[in-house]
Amino acid sequence: MKQRQSQQGHKRSRLTTRMMVGAAALLLGGGGLAAVATTALAGNAEPDATAGHQHTAVATTISCPDVGEKLRQVPQSAQLQVSKGLAALDRQVHDAYHRWMEGGDSAVLTTLKHQRSRTIGTMVTAINRKAPRPDYLLKMSGCTTKPVDEGAGAGGFDSTKSTANGWYQGQLPQQGGQPEQGQYQSQQPGQSQQPGQEQQPGQEQQQGQPGGPSPDDFVDINNVQPNADAPPFAAPNGGNATTGTFTTECGRNEEGHFNPDNVIVTPGVSNGAHHTHDYVGNKSTDGSSTDESLAASDTTCNNGDLSTYYWPVLRKLDGQAEQKPGAAQDANVGSVLTPATVTLTYRGSQAGQVRAMPRFLRIITGDAKAFTNGTDNANASWSCTGSEDRQLKDKYPLCPQGSQVVRTFAFQNCWDGRSTDSANHRTHVTFSDRNGNCPQGFTAIPQLVERLTYDVPQGASFAVDSFPEQLHKPVTDHGDFINVMPDDLMNKAVDCINRGQKCT
Repeated sequence: MKQRQSQQGHKRSRLTTRMMVGAAALLLGGGGLAAVATTALAGNAEPDATAGHQHTAVATTISCPDVGEKLRQVPQSAQLQVSKGLAALDRQVHDAYHRWMEGGDSAVLTTLKHQRSRTIGTMVTAINRKAPRPDYLLKMSGCTTKPVDEGAGAGGFDSTKSTANGWYQGQLPQQGGQPEQGQYQSQQPGQSQQPGQEQQPGQEQQQGQPGGPSPDDFVDINNVQPNADAPPFAAPNGGNATTGTFTTECGRNEEGHFNPDNVIVTPGVSNGAHHTHDYVGNKSTDGSSTDESLAASDTTCNNGDLSTYYWPVLRKLDGQAEQKPGAAQDANVGSVLTPATVTLTYRGSQAGQVRAMPRFLRIITGDAKAFTNGTDNANASWSCTGSEDRQLKDKYPLCPQGSQVVRTFAFQNCWDGRSTDSANHRTHVTFSDRNGNCPQGFTAIPQLVERLTYDVPQGASFAVDSFPEQLHKPVTDHGDFINVMPDDLMNKAVDCINRGQKCT
């Protein structure tokens, strides 16, 4: 009897712990937790009397394998079904995340796994009608939890992402990332990854905005060592380099073209991004756009460039909550900031001449889910005007008075020469090495570099839109691009770059 009472006591304590974390989430607005100070370690709520201290609960978010990233072949007949499936998976994680933060228990992850299993099964069946059955996707239904104060994890490193030797604030990245084999074997429901260390008694972490960001996501730019050769990144120079540039002027989205769609990843789906995108260039882009509709559209670009350029909005954390998809309904709260400047530049290759991009080529740089996916595809770059020799990948910059926040996206500069897109929207393009050499089977194309500047209030006052469970982490920043330049304009750009000229 005494043993049973003890077991019941432990159960009550664990439930109390989860209720404390859930209540804190609700107090913060239901969007999530950037950090929480409590007095019990998840799964072990009892104070450790013998050790003379108490454990601490770790605020967590939900982390699921990225099914879209692992797609290898999607027949045209299955594209809409797969697109709807990916959107459903994101919605399931969105809903589970909010139930988890409201104090849900391991049943949240169990239910989520069942939902994902059904959805992935439907996608696999659709693909199998015209292609080999991708049964490996069925192993990706299980999700885990991830401490919110844990880093994004190890990932890839390419010289054309940054000219620095380091990926994180001047430090060399960890190499390799997680192995493929066994990567998707799920943990038991409710089992969270262990934090790096326990919080000592009396220490309280600062709380951030609802759903992030955390104060730890910001760093004073003056405390960052120079890690880039030249702003925004070192351009091709010397030897066989093609040193020309082509700049297209498309405005700053003064017309207010926003939506939470993602026509590249989830075409045919509304609110496929669960965050709001800022658009310049093509005026008609939304989730239902096709090559034909994009080619027939008007543009904000002054040279006839019909291309689509888009990225997540940056918000001022002033508490403004617009109740609609992609905004407050998806835990993206605050006033949208209009960029002070938008510069879109195409440049050459260190190794020699570039060839024209095919019309309707789609490129995504960065990873909107990098906080849970790891940094293999992350390509965020944050800085401040006057300090662009210092690029941040996983931190927001705190800029000095009078300096603007800078976001830079350097897109992939090698193309496979065949496809305008791929099943996971990545494998048809890649980055060159430090010398400008593309991998075997790839050829050099103009590299698009987008540079955005913002006037923001002083302090930790802004954040990028994100999927709710990604907590507005700066490492999740990303850019999307569809080349819809008329062929004669693209040929002009390539000729300009290869001749070493500066053109618009």
